Amino acid sequence: MEKVSLSEVRIENNPLKVHSVRKPVSDALGTEEFAFNYFELEPGESFSGGMHRHHDQEELFYILEGTATFETPDETVTVEEHGCIRFAPGEYQTGGNQSDALVRGFAIGAPGSRHDWEEIDALLDCPACGEETDHEMAFTDDGRFAFTCRECGNSLS
Repeated sequence: MEKVSLSEVRIENNPLKVHSVRKPVSDALGTEEFAFNYFELEPGESFSGGMHRHHDQEELFYILEGTATFETPDETVTVEEHGCIRFAPGEYQTGGNQSDALVRGFAIGAPGSRHDWEEIDALLDCPACGEETDHEMAFTDDGRFAFTCRECGNSLS
């Protein structure tokens, strides 16, 4: 059995610096089969930093406080306090705080306690293609993201 209080979990934010508080609860508990992260988003902050999809993991977001806004390429949805939203593997999504108040919530992903970076795509404007295209993501040794267009091979960082 493992036990932890949220106050004991260290803050470990996304390298894109798109949120103030992300606490990887699953790391503190040593989970292997799912990811469980606590977030506090100030107005204008996001869970991930942009439109992306996980080929190997579904995600569920539970909003404890406030109203979060989630988007897919086709739709925008708000999720209010005590509401949940799920994204299937391979479904593009992004979410954040477009309100004037703090958003607190959890992001849960399964299977696996960590993302396989080779199984994540970002939907980005490609200057070489002149349109939004799928970009593979890589996490660099210096703690940053690098993106490569799957259509033309153009690299962004």
